[in-house]
Parts: sequence; C-alpha cells; structure tokens
Amino acid sequence: MVTCVMPLIPRHQSLRHLRTAMPEWTKHRMLGWTSESIKQWVRWMQWLDRWGYMTACLSFLLLGMLVFVYSWTEFFRHAGEEFLPASITLINDLLLVIILLELFRTVLGFLQSEQVRLEPFLHVGIIASIRRIITVGAELAHMAGIARETFYLYLLDVGLHVGVILALSFALHLIKKQEHVEPANAIAS
Repeated sequence: MVTCVMPLIPRHQSLRHLRTAMPEWTKHRMLGWTSESIKQWVRWMQWLDRWGYMTACLSFLLLGMLVFVYSWTEFFRHAGEEFLPASITLINDLLLVIILLELFRTVLGFLQSEQVRLEPFLHVGIIASIRRIITVGAELAHMAGIARETFYLYLLDVGLHVGVILALSFALHLIKKQEHVEPANAIAS
C-alpha cells in the first residue's frame, strides 16, 4: 500500500504563501536554474526581440523600395496603352509605399525610443482608407452597366471608409491636442 505524505497546511495559508516563504536560492534551483542562467536567458530573448524588430524594419524599407520600382516600371509599361488606369494604379501603389514607409518609421522610432506611438498607426489607417476609396472609384469608372445593388455596395464601401477617415482624423486631433496640453501641465507644475 502506497501512502502519500502531505504537509499540513492551515486553511488560511495558500500554496503561494509557502512558495514565497521559501528562500530565494531554492526557488530557481528546484528547476535546476540559477539566477545567472535566468538573466542570461532574458538577455538572449531581448537580443532576439531587438533583432526581430530590426529585420521587420528593414523588410518594410526594402519592400517599400521594391514596390516603388515595380510601380513605376508597370506605369511606364502600360501608360502608352491606357494612361488613366495606369495613373490610378500608380497612385494606389505609391500610397502602399507610403504605408510601408510609415510602418518602417514606426518600428524605427520604437527601436530608438522603446515606446510605441499611436499616431503613425492612425496615419496608416487614414492612408489605407484613402487608397481603398481611390481603388473603388477606379473600379466604378471602368465598369460598364453596373447593377444597382453593386453600385449601392460600392457607395456603402466608400461611405464606410469616409467614416473611418473622419474617426481616425478626430483621434489624431485628440492626440495632438493632448500633446499640447501635457507640456503646458509639466511647465505649470
């Protein structure tokens, strides 16, 4: 017969209390880790995190440059045939390049200051909505005999993106207003 010996724990104490009551050196040694090995793992993970951000940052920049070159190449290739659609496609692609560069600047800013700012994401959302409105407009301009339901769906899509632009612009305004209030409060204190 196997018996299990359980320590007697008063009802008012929890297991967490027992763990915090143990000496510091026994907590990590139970897993076979020393505090120095844990610090080494943390440093390693921070290094990997930093490199992850740097590679993402570089990827946004390189991708933006590639899209820029590709967009202009395609524009010159198709501009002789149909100039207006090629121009609209170029504008759409250049807005994508701006989004990629804005993301690049956001990650680069995080790497420099270790703080994530909300403002660049609002810019990206506004640019993405403008890009969608231009795309919808281009699609509508090249459709012959569009059905009424399809036209209403396009209008709803454009209206939704206009609403997103207004909401994000208002949020951007509030952030700018808050930034102007905070330095004034810091000076007054």
